[in-house]
Amino acid sequence: MANFDLTRINCQYLDRHLTFPLLEFLCGKEIYNQQELLEYILETVNKTNMIDYTMDTRKRLNLSQEMPEELVQRKAEVLATLKQLQNEVAPIMKATDILKNGESMKDSKTFVSALQKDYNFKVEHLESAYKLAKYLYECGNYQESTSYLYFCLIVMSPNDKNYLNVLWGKLAAEILTLNWNTALEDLTRLRDYIDSANFSTIQALQQRTWLIHWSVLVFFNHPKGRDLIIEMFLYKPLYLNAIQTMCPHIMRYLATAVVINRTRRNALKDLIKVIQQESYTYRDPITEFLECLYVNFDFEGARLKLHECQTVILNDFFIVACLNEFVEDARLMIFETFCRIHQCITISMLADKLNMKPHEAECWIVNLIRNARLNAKIDSKLGHVVMGTQPLSPYQQLVEKIDSLSMRSEHLAGLIERKSKQKNQESIDSWKYY
Repeated sequence: MANFDLTRINCQYLDRHLTFPLLEFLCGKEIYNQQELLEYILETVNKTNMIDYTMDTRKRLNLSQEMPEELVQRKAEVLATLKQLQNEVAPIMKATDILKNGESMKDSKTFVSALQKDYNFKVEHLESAYKLAKYLYECGNYQESTSYLYFCLIVMSPNDKNYLNVLWGKLAAEILTLNWNTALEDLTRLRDYIDSANFSTIQALQQRTWLIHWSVLVFFNHPKGRDLIIEMFLYKPLYLNAIQTMCPHIMRYLATAVVINRTRRNALKDLIKVIQQESYTYRDPITEFLECLYVNFDFEGARLKLHECQTVILNDFFIVACLNEFVEDARLMIFETFCRIHQCITISMLADKLNMKPHEAECWIVNLIRNARLNAKIDSKLGHVVMGTQPLSPYQQLVEKIDSLSMRSEHLAGLIERKSKQKNQESIDSWKYY
């Protein structure tokens, strides 16, 4: 299934350190040559200051059990540089300890004035703290790096040349330490900064493309992520445009999020439209499964695609944890769609469509009717499922209309804001000639 593996493409939009979990995940699969994959990991890790990881990778490649002289020298240099940077920020070490204990002041100005008064804080210390945070990150000490990055975020002005780098670094460090709640906060902060910053069109598109890839890591690991990924990727026009322009392969993750989120079935209609629009640039078993089911009503095709989906998800680092949930919800979608067309269905036919044995399918349908409170009955003697009518509730219709209007309103507000900015800029430029 190397044809459907997105690791190579995804890694182009991730920080070097964020690629290591993906590459290590692939080592446990049989998609690529193990030797070549380890050689690539070694080549990548050599560009960082993670000497121990480098040595461990060399051992896995059976290069040597002893640390080469070059690595010994590099390790000594790394430790020396680290000590030097720590000495430079020594005057504010106590302040970072306060941050670690969560006792920091939320008001930036108050905190800076306290630093200047109690710790003789100077601008040079901020630059040193930034360098130390970056160096600790390069050494793989992500936990300690987050403390200094948080310090920089509080003290730095958003106009500082390093502020955007700190936002990206903080998000990466929180992801690598699996602090998903904080990572989501950093993701939101970074997105707001990108959306409000005065980037050129190309720069803004690049920044959003990178953010989209990083956010997938957060969304599929945070309890609220399944709703948030739909809101951001499908209903925020700027990010949907970035996906369609730069990274249509992200449709895999958006489609997966919609399938496993039973409370957002109203998003299916909008998702299908986007999948059809982008089908000429990107297709995979997950997007094709939805097309078979909701566009072509090809249940046999959907059944075959569901089988392929399982292999794709099993080999995708981002969504591998959703495998069982995806299969269960995909079967439910097949069942619901099939039942809308047929009023009386044989259990054997359903079992075939769902890739299940007849007795397993019967138990599954019984539990589904009980848990989902479907208006259906099972005739075990004849082996039939008889469906009752299930009109869409007025509440559900209202929710779908509100979601649609909300998306359109946000899109119109964005257009008005951009037009207003452009008009103001033209007005300012015209004064330059007087």
